[in-house]
Amino acid sequence: MNAFVLLDIAWTDLIWIIFGVLLTVFGLLGCFLPIIPGPPLSFAGLLLLQLKAEPPFATNYMLIWAGITIAVTVLDYVIPVIGAKKFGASKAGIWGSVLGLVVGVFFGPLGIIIGPFVGALIGELIVGKKSGKAFKAAFGTFLGFVFGTLIKLIASGYMAYEFFTHLV
Repeated sequence: MNAFVLLDIAWTDLIWIIFGVLLTVFGLLGCFLPIIPGPPLSFAGLLLLQLKAEPPFATNYMLIWAGITIAVTVLDYVIPVIGAKKFGASKAGIWGSVLGLVVGVFFGPLGIIIGPFVGALIGELIVGKKSGKAFKAAFGTFLGFVFGTLIKLIASGYMAYEFFTHLV
């Protein structure tokens, strides 16, 4: 007996679902990894689900999520800079935060959390800031990173929830 008949899913739907699952999982990973654009990949997963024989979402719903995805992606670039500037960070601190995140990825979840802070602190110290001001700037950069990650995780997490609850 054919396995696709047992699942009662058209093979084309199965292809969209498989690629959609991959995009959704990478979308969630992208909330923490700076190289992967999390929310856009999660949204692409929802779009692939729309290609099923019976699309699960209304057009207006998808348009709203397109807008949310764009807004979250833009905010992800703006919020860390705002946080850094609010606490007196320099460009070196901001770049240090980015480099700290990249290095932190190799040290697991704790590295992803601590890396941006340590990188910003080192960047500020390199440009000659006193330790108190460097610590404050690094903390602001860290807060911006955490808030940016949080909004990406909320958006991608909800899109993943919608994806997996509308599979079949």
